[in-house]
Amino acid sequence: MSLLHILDLLSTFTFALVGARVAADKGLDYGGIGFIAAVASVAGGTFRNLFLGLRPIWIIDPWIITSIIAAVILTLVFRRVTHIGKSLLIMDTFGLAVATMSGVQLAFEMDTAWFAAILIGLITAVSGGLLRDVLCQVEPVLLHRETVGTSSLAGAAVFVALLQLEVAGNLAAIIGGAVVVITRIISIQFDLHLPKFNNGR
Repeated sequence: MSLLHILDLLSTFTFALVGARVAADKGLDYGGIGFIAAVASVAGGTFRNLFLGLRPIWIIDPWIITSIIAAVILTLVFRRVTHIGKSLLIMDTFGLAVATMSGVQLAFEMDTAWFAAILIGLITAVSGGLLRDVLCQVEPVLLHRETVGTSSLAGAAVFVALLQLEVAGNLAAIIGGAVVVITRIISIQFDLHLPKFNNGR
């Protein structure tokens, strides 16, 4: 099993679990919980593969579907529903880091330009969470707080820079993922975010 495959499975399970918990928190039925979990977990990887001219991985890899089902079952078995807390933020941050590295690595394997690899890493990481929030009718985290996109961009840029310096791919992925996690944790801890548009009111 390749590193890329392991990263895909980890990010899929993590995003599916967070998506299922958000859906459960909104009071969706079992079908809705399963649908949100699926969208949250595979949207980013699907966009990544389509942009790179590849088939979405969930079409050809049954382990992806297994990861989603496992996340939904865990959510339904442990029925206690709570608002998004620290544990889910940690899991979401971990998934963000893993998905970012997965996207950048696959883009480099497909010989894309360095800037395209960074953007594909960002798209892979944030698309699922954005669609999850929109479908659950909550204000998207990506668009207003916690520097989700900034964290992903920073980690992707570090990963690309390290690869250009001929650092080993696995080590570059670990360091890049750590940058994503650290950047987001700092932004949450100190309530940091990008400047917001002031309309003068």
